[in-house]
Amino acid sequence: MIKKVLVTGADGFIGSHLVEALLDDGYKVKAFVYYNSFNSWGWLDTLPKEKLKQIEVFSGDIRDPNGVREAMKGIDIVFHLAALIAIPFSYHSPDSYVDTNIKGTLNVLQAARDLGTERILVTSTSEVYGTAQYVPIDELHPYQGQSPYSATKIGADRLAESFYRSFNMPITIVRPFNTFGPRQSARAVIPTIITQLLSGETEIKLGSLTPTRDFNFVKDTVQGFIEIAKCDNTIGEEINIATQDEISIGRLAEELIKQINPEAKIICDDQRLRPDKSEVNRLLGSNEKIKRLTGWSPSHTFEEGIKETVEWFKEEGNLQRYKSDIYNI
Repeated sequence: MIKKVLVTGADGFIGSHLVEALLDDGYKVKAFVYYNSFNSWGWLDTLPKEKLKQIEVFSGDIRDPNGVREAMKGIDIVFHLAALIAIPFSYHSPDSYVDTNIKGTLNVLQAARDLGTERILVTSTSEVYGTAQYVPIDELHPYQGQSPYSATKIGADRLAESFYRSFNMPITIVRPFNTFGPRQSARAVIPTIITQLLSGETEIKLGSLTPTRDFNFVKDTVQGFIEIAKCDNTIGEEINIATQDEISIGRLAEELIKQINPEAKIICDDQRLRPDKSEVNRLLGSNEKIKRLTGWSPSHTFEEGIKETVEWFKEEGNLQRYKSDIYNI
């Protein structure tokens, strides 16, 4: 039986890749995109026309319970990715993060409860752990709200847990570590470095170089979502999607500079620095649980993912979508 799935945040970076992967796997896909008067479907607009014709697009606002409920009617599986994710923007606009990340998730959960939705996957983030207290970070690691963004994601996760425990709902909390790849926003570090280099900049502006991150290539991240959705043993669980490997921002930048323009150098841009107590200094995730429950493991090396990402940015028209000369928060 072909499953009908809804992807919220389908117009975004990971969401658009998930839509593509679900179509390739034979699912019937409904894409929840953020309503706007430009009739823009975000990154979905860049998909081949033959794929777009297979997608049912629903324009709405995750903060609106009525629209969310309408979008979820007749849906078997919900992949809930819609969220505000930029950490610097959460410093001065935390209300919008509460409304989108917490209340938006509540809207999905309430509708799923009323409609009897078969499976709900709620997207978390490795940022809920804060700086690693031990490594690799497994799903039992303590939570720490080191930014308003991470605090709202902790709140959304705990709401999801409460609906699982209170109403026996088929919920899984999916926790990707740092995903990268084609179409990623310039607010993330890898596109920030690549776009500056490809635009001819010789002084690459970055924040702190010492933090480490566990980078997932986006195609592996979305396959993790799909494998989790296929497995009944993941219901009621919180599951990392991680490579169990780490690299510092400084080393990452040096590798990209070596590949694209060895003459470039790194300079510190103070506006890109997080407040000291807010910076997450180390993220290295455990992937033992997802491997044990689903058999998933990364299919791409970090080097393969970086190569594909750089090549995408080099394609005509892609780099023009980015404003590499300004700090994108």
